[in-house]
Amino acid sequence: MSVQFGIWNFEGKPVAPRSIEAVDPFLSPYAPDGVGRYVSRGTALVCHALHATPESHLEKQPYVSPSGRVYVWDGRLDNRDELIPALNIQHTVSDIEVFAASFDKWGAACFAKLLGDWAVTVWNEEDQLLILARDLMGIRPLYYLTERTQVRWCSILDPIIALAHRAFELNEEYVAGWLAMYPAADSTPYVGVTAVPPCSFVKIRPHGKSVVQYWNFDRQKRIVYRSDSEYQEHFRVVFRKAVHRRLRSAQTVCCELSGGMDSPSVTCMADLIANSSPDIPNIVTLSSFDDSEPHANERPYVEAVEKQRGRAGLHIEAIAGRSRFELDYAGVFQTTPAAFLYRTSSPQSLFFRENDIRVVLSGLGGDEVMGGVPTPQPEFQDLIVAGRFRQLAHQLKLWALNQRRPWFFLLLEAIGGFLPPSWVPKAKYRRPVPWLTAQFIARHRDVLSGFEKRVSPFLGLPSFQINLSTLEVLRRQFGTKGLSKDPAHERRYPFLDRDLLEFAYAIPREQLVRPGYRRALMRQALTGIVPSQVLERRRKAYANRGARVAISHEWDRVLPLAHNMAIGRLGIVEEHPFREALEAVQTSEDVSLIRLLRTILVEVWLRNALHHGMIAERSNNHGSEGIRQEYESAIEVA
Repeated sequence: MSVQFGIWNFEGKPVAPRSIEAVDPFLSPYAPDGVGRYVSRGTALVCHALHATPESHLEKQPYVSPSGRVYVWDGRLDNRDELIPALNIQHTVSDIEVFAASFDKWGAACFAKLLGDWAVTVWNEEDQLLILARDLMGIRPLYYLTERTQVRWCSILDPIIALAHRAFELNEEYVAGWLAMYPAADSTPYVGVTAVPPCSFVKIRPHGKSVVQYWNFDRQKRIVYRSDSEYQEHFRVVFRKAVHRRLRSAQTVCCELSGGMDSPSVTCMADLIANSSPDIPNIVTLSSFDDSEPHANERPYVEAVEKQRGRAGLHIEAIAGRSRFELDYAGVFQTTPAAFLYRTSSPQSLFFRENDIRVVLSGLGGDEVMGGVPTPQPEFQDLIVAGRFRQLAHQLKLWALNQRRPWFFLLLEAIGGFLPPSWVPKAKYRRPVPWLTAQFIARHRDVLSGFEKRVSPFLGLPSFQINLSTLEVLRRQFGTKGLSKDPAHERRYPFLDRDLLEFAYAIPREQLVRPGYRRALMRQALTGIVPSQVLERRRKAYANRGARVAISHEWDRVLPLAHNMAIGRLGIVEEHPFREALEAVQTSEDVSLIRLLRTILVEVWLRNALHHGMIAERSNNHGSEGIRQEYESAIEVA
């Protein structure tokens, strides 16, 4: 893994050395294993390294290929062994060399061939062309700002904002997305600063730019077997490969281990692979508990996995991390509202340092990909589109008995999925919260509804369309996540492996979810691999208590935020309804707690950004002095 930064002055004006050096304090906490630079005419590329794979120690970045192109690679290439024979290069080369050879041979068409988590830069000085690209899910971030005479890009937002020497206009659409659920995957809080979209590349020339999606799932692809056992065997193969790819590490690998089904499945499969593969590093587990949450006792399930492994992992008490969040808006500038979520991480940080952990495996995505939500609607809609009405009637009867609801209501819900959103009553969690202004709601209604889309009978199976919509939610979620530091490490997600996703999206929906039996395929396929106590567990309880505890714990500091609100002055929130919602936290259950907490975080972040001069008030743009001081401080540190 590495983090990158680049500047290109379109008119060829040399990049000042002190501007390049000023970037180092921002990047070094995320990648402390050395720095490389490339400077030529009006261009400068900077790469800070974090060695996480055995081959990463061989990397010399930025990398200049025999073609003269300059490459910066941030990520992990999972199918390097499949690409190397076609490229006629040695197996011992680093991922950056494999990528460079791929681009030199296939051009931008190579992006569709790359599996893994990555973000890359390709600079062609002869053609005056810059290409920025990201992986399928957008797990590795890459932002850019194009101005009249210059483009800057980076793995983190801080240097882009600090080097701009001006205050930015607030991106209201980002705020609307944050308040609803997650913003668009390519958006940031700053107008003009954009993220490279997942599964896309951006071509930038002095006279303009274009964005190209380089790959997508095949909606016509179908995987049909005669028996359940064949689906189970296929799942075990692709899931094992997905986990194995993410175990490529030069140091100890840490598996996050909770009491659900996803992280235990990753952990147990990793152990199974390690038992038969001598090249797999040591595997440890990290578990977080909150014993104050009722009906959420994770310990028996974690202990079942640890008993099977023959050793315990690190256990962290999570209540301290979930009951507080940062409210010091006058402190160090933070680039997004998510940065003000406060978590006590010192035991985890110490554990990572003591075990030299730079790779963490997460079960994120398992619920969304493998049928964690036990709804029959996608299956019903598939049967309607296919005209299989006899099977539809049979499945309606089974699900109606299971859910104890009239089959007619289930059918109406399925048909409602094809209708325009305005024709269907919105679920309570989709309605805008009462403290948003009517004007703001009118401007961003689509975003506030969660980018809701209806399925079409003409764009492939409805279940396939729903899968892509769910995948987009995950991409938006990654868009709000920053890189990890303290200490620097990277997170990997086996359930978001492209081969696994293609398999899950091509099999019949009834393989994933059956009446009274969510995760049907996964439970059956992992029998004997994951402890039965975990596989037979009912759906893990969702606890919404954390947000209430967080707000109540900080009540004396939260309440003053509801007066003279920065977010109110910008016409986003009405103070009186917001104060009423805050006061209802103490007495009422009928409060949108998560969105209330998110509104608080936006208010704190906005005050912080205004304090540092990074966001301009609409009435005047008086923030340039604060930016200048931040920038000069960065140069002092460098």
